[in-house]
Amino acid sequence: MTGTLSSPTTPDAADIEFASRDEIAALQLDRLRWSLQHAYDHTAHYRKAFDERGVHPSDLQSLADLRLFPFTAKTDLRDNYPFGMFAVPQDQVSRLHASSGTTGRPTVVGYTANDLSNWADLVARSLRAAGVRPGDKVHVAYGYGLFTGGLGAHYGAERLGCTVIPMSGGMTERQIQLIGDFKPDAIMVTPSYMLTIVDAMVAAGIDPAETSLRTGVFGAEPWTEKMRRELEDTLGIDAVDIYGLSEVMGPGVAQECVETKDGLHIWEDHFYPEIIDPITGEVLPDGEEGELVFTSLTKEAMPIIRYRTRDLTRLLPGTARSMRRIQKITGRDDDMIILRGVNLFPTQIEELILTEAALAPQFQCVIDRKGRMDTLTVKVEPRPDASADAQQAATASLKRLIKNKIGVTVDVEIAEPGSLQRSTGKARRRVDNRPKD
Repeated sequence: MTGTLSSPTTPDAADIEFASRDEIAALQLDRLRWSLQHAYDHTAHYRKAFDERGVHPSDLQSLADLRLFPFTAKTDLRDNYPFGMFAVPQDQVSRLHASSGTTGRPTVVGYTANDLSNWADLVARSLRAAGVRPGDKVHVAYGYGLFTGGLGAHYGAERLGCTVIPMSGGMTERQIQLIGDFKPDAIMVTPSYMLTIVDAMVAAGIDPAETSLRTGVFGAEPWTEKMRRELEDTLGIDAVDIYGLSEVMGPGVAQECVETKDGLHIWEDHFYPEIIDPITGEVLPDGEEGELVFTSLTKEAMPIIRYRTRDLTRLLPGTARSMRRIQKITGRDDDMIILRGVNLFPTQIEELILTEAALAPQFQCVIDRKGRMDTLTVKVEPRPDASADAQQAATASLKRLIKNKIGVTVDVEIAEPGSLQRSTGKARRRVDNRPKD
């Protein structure tokens, strides 16, 4: 892991966003060859994994040949904790980030100075696609620190030429005060925490639609089209989706364009996407739903080869940009609830809750086991102005909708307003109380 890096140069961003598919594919092939060789030469894990599979970077003659190479899973990153996946010497690592490690060892990622510059460029590109412009004020309510959200958003907004308000997460009253006093044009935050801010505004007698905000760039968790309409109608903003994950880079891997709002354009000059069958690992054609897999094309400190994101979506043709889109993430295969043989995701429940005028979008899906039978209780809060009769009718209606639309019988409980756990980061929509044995 010595020597001078020679990662691919970046073409003009404005040109590449609207390049032809042939031009994008040619750039991807060149960069993919570099990334595979870089990983093989400088990361012991990848050399061993490639050798065990019987493949070498020179075997990549076309983009389709990537399917010959092994996948990378989160367990690989944990098994190589802390720095075993790095491909550069420590003195070339400019920054470290890490996951929370709540389900095991944290996953650690590293960045060279060039990686950080590319990351800032891609978040700036994402924000411009979202409708944010140089000179705008951007309120960043993602958490700062080891989580990639806050700093990723911060440096991208600065790179675009914006004024950044580095609020971080939490302190909801302070969030509201600064939105009122500093009058930001855009906010970057998880959609569930934006709802918490909105609830607190309403409780304080503030009309959320009267703030200075005109753009919300929401990410870090799945959210639905109905949630978009809720946010846009309540706040009077354009609500767009941003996608990323720390193992691949952080926020800014893909972005929804404000002019179309029809899925997230992957920045394919830096990340090569695949959709696979989550059971067999077979690569699926564009348009079929499966698990999203990413290979980095320019990362120096920690190249990632065929990383299984666990996110479920499909690849679609480009619209506002030449680069392909992913459909809004429907859920993660590890968030899926299997109830009496039926597969469902919290986003499906959310979509139905938002059809009920008496119910607020705050909810939890609680899984229990009674005897030999798994049960699901949907706990949901009422709107502040909903009468007791309206709440009761909405509860019965939601239960019928879930049965008719999803095909399972659940219990629906009305929780006290404000009682369900709020999060300044990703919302915890799925609570599993079943015995672990």
